[in-house]
Amino acid sequence: MRTVAVTGGSGFLGSLLVSRLADQGLRVINVDLQPSPQEHPNLESHQADIRDAEGLRKIFAGKKIDTVFHVAAMLAHGSIDEKTLWTSNVDGTRIVAEQARRAGVERLIYTSSNCLWGQNFGRPVREDDAPAPVETYGVSKWEGEKELKKFENDLQIVTLRCPTIIDEGRLGLLTILFDFIAENRKVWVVGGGNNHYQFIYAQDLINAMLRVWDYKRSGTFGIGSDDVRSMRDVYQYVIDKAGSGSRVMSLPKAPTLMAMKLAYHTGISPLGPYHYKMIAEDFSFDTSAIKRELVWAPTVSNHEMLYRAYRYYFQHRREIQARKNVSAHRKASSLGVINVLKWLS
Repeated sequence: MRTVAVTGGSGFLGSLLVSRLADQGLRVINVDLQPSPQEHPNLESHQADIRDAEGLRKIFAGKKIDTVFHVAAMLAHGSIDEKTLWTSNVDGTRIVAEQARRAGVERLIYTSSNCLWGQNFGRPVREDDAPAPVETYGVSKWEGEKELKKFENDLQIVTLRCPTIIDEGRLGLLTILFDFIAENRKVWVVGGGNNHYQFIYAQDLINAMLRVWDYKRSGTFGIGSDDVRSMRDVYQYVIDKAGSGSRVMSLPKAPTLMAMKLAYHTGISPLGPYHYKMIAEDFSFDTSAIKRELVWAPTVSNHEMLYRAYRYYFQHRREIQARKNVSAHRKASSLGVINVLKWLS
């Protein structure tokens, strides 16, 4: 039986990946700070810290692991301090690669982020565009990429730079939007809402990960959906499909961005520098390289995947609100000062 390891296999993307791999008959080893939300005869779960080199060595020892899917990452949400985020995303990534090399693993697949940038390029972002992150999470993901580059003589390293990953069960900051729609409140866009911001459907991302098995080289790819509509159109699609009485309304761009910056720096908003820089901007990856090299294509558009995520939230809202000890993307986000906007809606 082919054996693979997944770091962060208890999180939103990781749990979907674990299920897919185990259902396909692979032996899956999950390493995560949180307990696994699932059981499967092909699944072996370890509640462990990827920064613990000796612990990771023992988990990998003697397993003949084919591939490590390095999905684990600390997000800049809630009470996570910057030191913990940095050591997890940078030092942890290096330690995962070191222990994979020591265990004789053939390849490591790493999920990076579009947070490597915080500006509108006026065109899709290419693999050769120099990263310029604007907050700690983005910097940590870029440093993680650089750490992995050092291992390319010993491991096949494939990095997938991902925009926002969405599927049924994706929560986190999206629950702010979903609450407004579920309660028939006004849904706000900044400026005219005519900006185009690319997402990626989780199962499409997993499809790309699995295509790496047929790709025998190291490489870095931007990934994302096709048919990227404006944010106003995407929100309206979800509202219409949900049968909600919400309306999409505009907030003036300049004063809204100024207020978002102030709210973040005073600690009363969950939306950080990346959000207030990109909330009214265009961003997409040029996906021609991944389509060509991995023979991959997306199957679900932004508007449809966001509706699927909303539908899941609406159907499980009470249970979701009660969740504890799960990853940031598998629970509802705190509204903070956004409660004021909710009250006004």
